[in-house]
Amino acid sequence: MFIELQHRKDDKMRAVVQRVSHAKVIVNDLVVGEINKGLLVLLGVGNEDKEEDLLYLKNKILGLRIFEDENEKMNLSLLDIKGELLVVSQFTLYGDVRKGKRPNFMNASSPDTAQKMYMDFVKECRKENLKVETGAFGDHMNVELVNDGPVTIMVDSKKEF
Repeated sequence: MFIELQHRKDDKMRAVVQRVSHAKVIVNDLVVGEINKGLLVLLGVGNEDKEEDLLYLKNKILGLRIFEDENEKMNLSLLDIKGELLVVSQFTLYGDVRKGKRPNFMNASSPDTAQKMYMDFVKECRKENLKVETGAFGDHMNVELVNDGPVTIMVDSKKEF
């Protein structure tokens, strides 16, 4: 039973959120997604993730108050500033390196499930009338960004950080 609980603990939708002044994804020398001021979200899907996990992440990320107000305090969200969003699938967020030096990806979702959850996350974000761009799921991508601040926040659906 302890092993089962430990396994479940690692299964959560994860995101690395970076405040950017500009970001883009390039695949085979073509720009497939590009934004200006907003957030770059690297999104990882775990084995046990469900719709409530992606809805939690969407609401948390879009509501993060990490943009400066008129007093230069981080007090505004992406929705407040009508910023842009670039979402990139990143299964390597599930690379477990607690044992050895080669990452173990056993807790990452299967590609079919991850792609569906990734697209559902993007679809939910688009409901907020934001510009939402994406990477190319499963392809080798080059991600270029200018991290504004720098501000980088990690979020997971199990609220561990």
